Amino acid sequence: MATNNEAVVEIAQTAGKFSSSIVLQADNKYIDVKSILGLFTTLVNTQSYELHVHGSDAEEAKAAVTAVFAKYDLKIKVVEE
Repeated sequence: MATNNEAVVEIAQTAGKFSSSIVLQADNKYIDVKSILGLFTTLVNTQSYELHVHGSDAEEAKAAVTAVFAKYDLKIKVVEE
């Protein structure tokens, strides 16, 4: 995946614009999506991701972050809680 670095940076930057907690669940790990390092170690090894978003701007955050995942053809499931 040559686009992985770009994807990681763009996902983290997009998530950083929101005050909501944005957590990616990959297998049994939970990663703060605002953490570039956490994303780097996770996006390489896992094929399916779940996104957990909580906070005042959660709807906007979900839309923005899922759009970036889709742009890089990364499959993600938003968990509605």
